[in-house]
Amino acid sequence: MKHHREKILGLGIFFLLGVISIAAHADRDGRERHEFEHNRGYERAKLRELRHDELRFDQRFRHNHYYPRFGQVITVLPEHYQRFRFHNAFYFYLDGVWYRPNARRYVVIAPPVGIVVTRLPAFYTTVWWSGIPYYYANDTYYVWQPEANGYVVTAPPEKIEEQAAAPASDELFIYPAKGQGEKQQADDRYACHRWGVSQTGFDPSLPPKEPDEGSLTRKRADYQKAMRACLEGRGYTVR
Repeated sequence: MKHHREKILGLGIFFLLGVISIAAHADRDGRERHEFEHNRGYERAKLRELRHDELRFDQRFRHNHYYPRFGQVITVLPEHYQRFRFHNAFYFYLDGVWYRPNARRYVVIAPPVGIVVTRLPAFYTTVWWSGIPYYYANDTYYVWQPEANGYVVTAPPEKIEEQAAAPASDELFIYPAKGQGEKQQADDRYACHRWGVSQTGFDPSLPPKEPDEGSLTRKRADYQKAMRACLEGRGYTVR
């Protein structure tokens, strides 16, 4: 009988320790989730803390996102920034915003042409010009460069500002249905663009040669159909 009571008591202690362990793990997981959400929202919170006159609204190419004004000074860099050394100077980068150290502070700047990043900003706008996709965000243009294995900050192409001021076009929006990465998307879209041009004789990245608006509209529609067919054949959802 005594042995039986000791066995029951031992099982009770084991069960109680298990409950305490589960509760501790749950509390730790809850703290980790809270910290993750806090870090993920850090940039948005910092942006909200800025006064209206410290922000600029970038609506070029209908990009439509807010950024800190160039010249703004901060004392603490945001979480998850990238650090670069370029021409013997250091730069910090996160989601399209660039910083340069100044004493113990950091100044929001436009990045130098030629610097290479491994990933694009979280929000960017793709602008096609002469058959080349430019990725635009915060008054900065990026171009994929295979030999650099990254996106190079580049000067804006000549006359591209005219396209920025043009009315909205019937641009195709593509979504990678098979998890294609940014480089694969750029390669596939460029290949489909060249194929669409070869099939229709229409290149939307060049000034129109047709004076007749009706003919131009038909050729643009044919090009869009060719692009859609090509992209869908490569595993994309096209809208």
